Amino acid sequence: MAFTAKILLLGSGELGREFVISAKRLGCEVIACDSYAGAPAMQVADGFEIFSMLDAELLRAAIERHQPDYIVPEIEAIRTEVLADVEAQGRTVVPSARATIMTMNRDRIREVAAVELGLRTSRYRYAETLEEVLAGAEHTGLPCVIKPVMSSSGKGQSTVRSPDELERAWNYAVANMRGDRSRVIVEEFVDFDYEITLLTVRSRDGVSFCPPIGHRQERGDYQESWQPAPMTGHALAAAQDMARAVVDNLGGYGIFGVEFFVKGEDVIFSELSPRPHDTGMVTLISQDLSEFDLHARAILGLPVPEVQARGASASAVLLADRESADFRVEGLADALAAQEGHVDLRIFAKPTTRPYRRMGVTLALANDTDSARRIAADAAAKLRIIYEG
Repeated sequence: MAFTAKILLLGSGELGREFVISAKRLGCEVIACDSYAGAPAMQVADGFEIFSMLDAELLRAAIERHQPDYIVPEIEAIRTEVLADVEAQGRTVVPSARATIMTMNRDRIREVAAVELGLRTSRYRYAETLEEVLAGAEHTGLPCVIKPVMSSSGKGQSTVRSPDELERAWNYAVANMRGDRSRVIVEEFVDFDYEITLLTVRSRDGVSFCPPIGHRQERGDYQESWQPAPMTGHALAAAQDMARAVVDNLGGYGIFGVEFFVKGEDVIFSELSPRPHDTGMVTLISQDLSEFDLHARAILGLPVPEVQARGASASAVLLADRESADFRVEGLADALAAQEGHVDLRIFAKPTTRPYRRMGVTLALANDTDSARRIAADAAAKLRIIYEG
């Protein structure tokens, strides 16, 4: 069979699953990799590999075995020096090995934004011991946010409001960090009005933007998102200027999820992911081309047209509340039987559950974002995880 390109996907969660579907529509062959069998993206890919991407030898062997045209990271915990090596040998890493290295670690991307580019960020310090955490909190003041420099979906992140919570926050961050770097960032708590994800596409046609996405988090992990997030023209322009500066600095093609805090007209850079963003799952219903379609087109060097929004949209997550390998999801018919708006959903088919693990998402399209958020939340509430045994 003649494929248009061969992609080695590093990480096979729900975001990877949707990316595989988009890439397959464009004729790509995709090999999905993750540390466990039956990961969501593996279920729709052409082939799969099971190994820890922190194992440099196994990662290098997989690249040599498959000889991909594109290496596409979906997770943070990757032995990034291997990606730099193979890129130097002529392989294409998405969006680039440097971008992957910079953004896999919060300290490095923060240095790019705050020091190299001079963008507005919150006050921060890094810490590798509890004593350094205490010193960092003195610099930022309380409340502050403590999070690992390497993690995913907000794991290990907590807000500290009193000095006696600092040790617990440090232990929580270390226990939930990914990779092998026992380092955290102690960050000023920003009293923002709202936070957004600005999906930024860097392609052969230049830099373009999706409408801003608002989102709400708990435990550092997104619970719902909506698009468009209402912003003033001045604030949106400031966010776009900062996002363009960062992605142009990092280079390469693909979609970047750039996060900002907004306080009035003041826009503060927060974080960046060089791949589809979890809050961007709302684009599965809100846009003619989802963030996954845009990522695939940009990676392959295809034209990226201006995004056409379908209307006010929202997403809401389905979370597990216990560990189990024997479960099922019920209530799909009730969730889809909305009396207003339009509802869709995605069930991720992960092989196991654990507390707060994201198992699915509902999507809603309505006349306004408040209605879309309500409809998506109501649909999610009708989904049920039934545990057997």
